[in-house]
Amino acid sequence: MPLDPVAYLPYKDPDDFIREVTDLIWVDRSIHYIRENYEPDSIVHGAYGTSTTRDEVIEGTLMRISSTPDRTGQAADVIWEARGDDAFLSSHLVLSGYLQGSTHSYTIANCLYRKGRMVEEWVVRDSLASALELGADVDELARAQAFRGYTGSWTEPAPSDVIAKGDSGVRPDDHRSEVETVIDMIQTIWNDRDLQKVEKYFHRDLVLQTIGNKVIIRPEGYRRALLHFLESFPGGQFEIRDIQTNYDVRYAGLRVAVTWKFVGDYNGKPNYGPLTGKPVDVLGISQFTFHNGALVKEVRLWDDIALRAQIAGMRGDEPVGPTNIY
Repeated sequence: MPLDPVAYLPYKDPDDFIREVTDLIWVDRSIHYIRENYEPDSIVHGAYGTSTTRDEVIEGTLMRISSTPDRTGQAADVIWEARGDDAFLSSHLVLSGYLQGSTHSYTIANCLYRKGRMVEEWVVRDSLASALELGADVDELARAQAFRGYTGSWTEPAPSDVIAKGDSGVRPDDHRSEVETVIDMIQTIWNDRDLQKVEKYFHRDLVLQTIGNKVIIRPEGYRRALLHFLESFPGGQFEIRDIQTNYDVRYAGLRVAVTWKFVGDYNGKPNYGPLTGKPVDVLGISQFTFHNGALVKEVRLWDDIALRAQIAGMRGDEPVGPTNIY
């Protein structure tokens, strides 16, 4: 079923919609436009928890723009997929940096728009990259934040058949073979820890872009990056919460976006300070690119400062300050 233009008007398609609306708010500074763009009771799941009001999005946007007035963002990818005939779910990879400079960071915002209005969002920022750029103490930054925790759909069990229906609703059965490949890869490599099978799913010359602006290459690099994360939460598991696909030559062909939740006890290697033995709840998003049936690239983001804040809060570390969910 074709997507009704009511989903993205006055723009030409969802890709144009997302790029232009984001620029209007974040580059042109029309923060007020959020009132037209978001429903009053819009839901945002961020790295520090869930917010349920449009006003909090407006306040958070203002604070972020004010704190980094010289940075500019632009679309690096938009993976959108229909949700019925009047809605779509977009996965917007934003490259943020200076007009001339070598430092940058990435954000992925997955937004569910219905009839041109945002109703629910899942957003992750590579805050670690910005902290490292400034030479900041990441643990000190984490202790200055408070992890609020999640409500709503994020607290419900993972979808039983994410190919048919994710957290954002019923999805079209597009690019099933590639979707099944990604799901099987996550279960086999990420959850079952059969790291030897990276070559089964990925091209030899794979690229993984991940937090801290790290660029990982080759299957062995991919294995080591996953091991480094898991060593602190050795029993943890990844849940697939949502999937969308899109083919566009502008963004190198077929891409698959996955919203995932990682839950695991912090009882392994103390990379985040003293162990707590308590579970973390990590919101993450990955964007995968296919070429000739194999995975060639992944962009994998979560907010590592927020993860540290979550752990610090479990330990009762002080001080704990206000948190900008958005």
